[in-house]
This record gives sequence, C-alpha cells and structure tokens, in this order.
Amino acid sequence: MSSPQPLQLQVDQSAARLDQWLAQALPQLSRSQLQKLIRQGQILVAGQSVRPSSAVQTGEVVTVYLPAVEPDAPQPETTPLAVVYEDDDLVVINKPAGMVVHPAHGHASGTLVNALLSRYPDLAALSLSDAEATDRPGIVHRLDRDTSGLIMVARTPQALRHLQQQFKARTVEKTYLALVFGRPEAPEGIIEVPLGRDSRFRQKMAPRADGKPSRTHYRVLEDFEPYSLLEVGLETGRTHQIRVHLAWLKCPVVGDTVYGRKKNVLGLKRQFLHAWRLRFQHPRTGETIELEAPLDAHLQAVLGQLRR
Repeated sequence: MSSPQPLQLQVDQSAARLDQWLAQALPQLSRSQLQKLIRQGQILVAGQSVRPSSAVQTGEVVTVYLPAVEPDAPQPETTPLAVVYEDDDLVVINKPAGMVVHPAHGHASGTLVNALLSRYPDLAALSLSDAEATDRPGIVHRLDRDTSGLIMVARTPQALRHLQQQFKARTVEKTYLALVFGRPEAPEGIIEVPLGRDSRFRQKMAPRADGKPSRTHYRVLEDFEPYSLLEVGLETGRTHQIRVHLAWLKCPVVGDTVYGRKKNVLGLKRQFLHAWRLRFQHPRTGETIELEAPLDAHLQAVLGQLRR
C-alpha cells in the first residue's frame, strides 16, 4: 500500500507545546502516538524537526507524515440487514444510523461490510479482484455513520465498474430528507459552495475557495417553526456535503453535533439525515431502478411530535 499524502496543518493559535496543539488538531491520535511521530521526524514545523515540547506560533505550517497501515481483510459478521433490493448484480440496503460503512481506524468490526460478507460471501472474491478495495468490497458510494438510508453495493466487477461510471457521470439521483434548524430564505434553491478539508481539523470539511466544486439542491417540504423538513438532492458527492452546505446556509441538520448545535433536542440521539430515494440504471439490463426507504420509527416519531 502506498503511503498517504502528508497532512499540512496551519497553526491558528499559538501554543506552548506542539504535542498539545496536535492533540486538539488530530484527536484520532493519542498524545503518546503524536510524541512518537515527532521524535521519529514524522512531524515537522516549518519543514524542520522539533521536539514535542516545542512551542508553535500562529501561522506556522505543521506537516504530519502518517505511517501507511496495511488493512486486514474484513471478516464476515452475522448482523441483520434491511435489504430493499437484490439480484445477482447488486444489492441495496437501508443502512441504520450508527453503522459505519466499511472498516477504518477505530471501527475494525461491526460495519456494513462485515454484515454484507456474511450474507453475500461472493463479495470476498470481489475484494480480491481489486487490491485498492480490500476493506470495502462492492461499495459504490458511502453514507456517514449517523446517516441512515439507501446504499448501493455491487456484487460483480462488471456491476461495480458500471455503477461507478454512473456516479462519475452524475446520472445517479440521490434524494435525502433532513430536518434542520430554522428555515431557508428561499423555499427551494441550489447551494454551490466549494468544499475542502478544514485546515485545522482534518477530519472535518469546510467551505474553501480552493475546494472541490460542490452542488446541493434543497426544497422545503414542511415548516415546523423553528425547524424545517427539507428534501435535499446531491449533484456532487463530497464528504459531509449536505451537512456542511446546510450549515453554511445557517440551517444546520438537527442532531449534527459536528457542524451544527451541540445540544440534543427533540429526543434525537442521532442526526436527522436520511438517504430517502435512489434512482439509477441497472448495470446489466439498463432498466431504470427507483427505490425508496421510509424513515425509521425514531425519526417518524420526531416528525409526529412536530406535527401535533
């Protein structure tokens, strides 16, 4: 596996110790891990090796070289799945909130891929045919852990390539339901704001002039002052796109503690974002497939509470 690109972080506030500042900027790494990387020369300040105790000043650039890790092949795990559609070429799952799509740092098991490998053992062969997809066999697109709804998985190399081409050509129609704080000024519109990695917190995305073009459509379905239920469509599929775009619109997703408000409301234990509808061409027959996944009981109860 090739080494990942180095992270470039800009210090936004002076700190007495580099390791303390990095612990906030890279919370996925422990302080001892950061100190080890600093001593190994894998973390540089202004291109120079430093000590963990070195001070950092506002505006300095910190370069972090994270070691490449060869992932273990994910193992089958028996977990119930809500199958919305399946045939010999593909399967579409209604993913529950809280389930990570594929194994990653901190989530080696309990993922959708683990469950898929148990129900569809043929996916293991698909992962072997693509060395770059060992940890995500058949996965065509992704959903955030706390986003529920429709996700498509290919079962053959041919279906995988065809579906990936559809996503690249932006012919797949993905529609979401989102409950947000406030109400957009216009009842429907397009958010066209480029997105890129947050310069300080690399696990987050942010509006950036030098980011990738990103385009989101929205339409207000219901008004529950001070909340609104939106239908949201994606033209592009950037990481966290809907959440960041709606936060930029000053209408963050209810329950989104990363880009929205920290306080839980309406009894929500998750973000109110659901991949509701999916429309695409069948990779073998060319038939138009249109699918819909209803909101789970928890989200339906929240709407019922607001409608009373």
